[in-house]
Amino acid sequence: MPTPETVTDLIAPAHTTEPHTAPGAPALQSEFSFEVTTRLNDSCAPDDAAVERNGGKFQGRTGVITTPHGTIKTPAFIAVGTKATVKSVLPESMKDLGAQALLSNAYHLYLQPGADILDTAGGLGKFMNWQGPTFTDSGGFQVMSLGSGFKKVINMDAAAASPHAGADDSVAVGKERLAHIDDDGVWFKSHINGDMHRFSPEISMQVQHQIGADIMFAFDELTTLLNSRGYQEMSLERTRLWALRCIAEHFQLTEDRVGKPYQALFGVIQGAQYEDLRRKASHDLGEMNFDGYGIGGALEKENLGTIVRWCTEELPENKPRHLLGISEPDDIFTAIENGADTFDCVSPTRVARTSAFYTPDGRFNLSGAKYKRDFTPLSDECDCYTCENYTRAYIHHLFKAKEMVSSTLVSIHNERFVVKMVDDARLAIEDGTFFEFKAETLRRYYPKR
Repeated sequence: MPTPETVTDLIAPAHTTEPHTAPGAPALQSEFSFEVTTRLNDSCAPDDAAVERNGGKFQGRTGVITTPHGTIKTPAFIAVGTKATVKSVLPESMKDLGAQALLSNAYHLYLQPGADILDTAGGLGKFMNWQGPTFTDSGGFQVMSLGSGFKKVINMDAAAASPHAGADDSVAVGKERLAHIDDDGVWFKSHINGDMHRFSPEISMQVQHQIGADIMFAFDELTTLLNSRGYQEMSLERTRLWALRCIAEHFQLTEDRVGKPYQALFGVIQGAQYEDLRRKASHDLGEMNFDGYGIGGALEKENLGTIVRWCTEELPENKPRHLLGISEPDDIFTAIENGADTFDCVSPTRVARTSAFYTPDGRFNLSGAKYKRDFTPLSDECDCYTCENYTRAYIHHLFKAKEMVSSTLVSIHNERFVVKMVDDARLAIEDGTFFEFKAETLRRYYPKR
């Protein structure tokens, strides 16, 4: 826990273009940086009507994140490799399809194989043979979501499925609560073997330092949209205090682990659907000496852009912002124009394993009988390895035959589709055509809207 003397060292000027290393911070912090290169409002000059429809000034921009293992041009889609692997896809393939960075899951790697194994191996990137930048989340999402039984998604539908929907201690129907939170941290039961484990801000930092990613996230409490207003306020304060503890432990570990590359620490903005709470969290954490920020929590799809904008209006402009857990085209464009620099999601590979594939004209499913004699690529507008070498008919056969390579081929394509769409959006901001590119992309992808 930071002492009163150390807390002031964790606060940095929020809106400065100078290097953001605060007094008492490790000198290695300068190894991480972010530079804004183009602002959407400057390059595309949206009119007053567009700004009014958006609910406020567009916060979108392009930039460059610099890490010890390379740079990331933003906006960028960060592919998810949960357990130190993008499911069914080799790291070399991820590089070839244009992925700039990968994100792994601290909760899962802590349980298996163990953070100490990755530390001994030389860190996450070396362990998984990925040469570029890496991210790890704090483990908070999995501890809370698996703990309440809602698993992958905490949203209105999942919460409403509970007979105690809206209760602050609600769990999914037929599930046991596997996590119990207090002001110091969380006790949780492993979903693998039932063993009990303890996560606190300090333990999360220790685990993530051992994992060795370039960018880590502070340990936070995740709430659902149906938690009470009173609980949201209490949780927000808990997350604020945990953020201070994370920074203190992070700085100490950085000094202690001599010879290790600097690992950037992002604070996580919570506050659910409440504007005042989101702005408060953004202001409070924005004054702390974080290297960047994650926008977390459950979000109603229709309010995603508004909530992102509330946060980015308050956060320091000279630090990157990561939106956790999106990949649908409409959500991506909404996030970009409202100021998200990076974002991640497991969806491209998850839906690929069910034979779903993305095209400019929407998402389709290869299990359909019409693909049995379709000898065209998944998309004739795609330049990925799969589309250059295989047909829909062949991959349809692989799924019917339950061959594992089917998931690999569609995952490569889906990841390339999302990565390229975001890359093209970045180029469109730079050349002043973002809104036209967005309109045409969404018109084709959602033709029935």
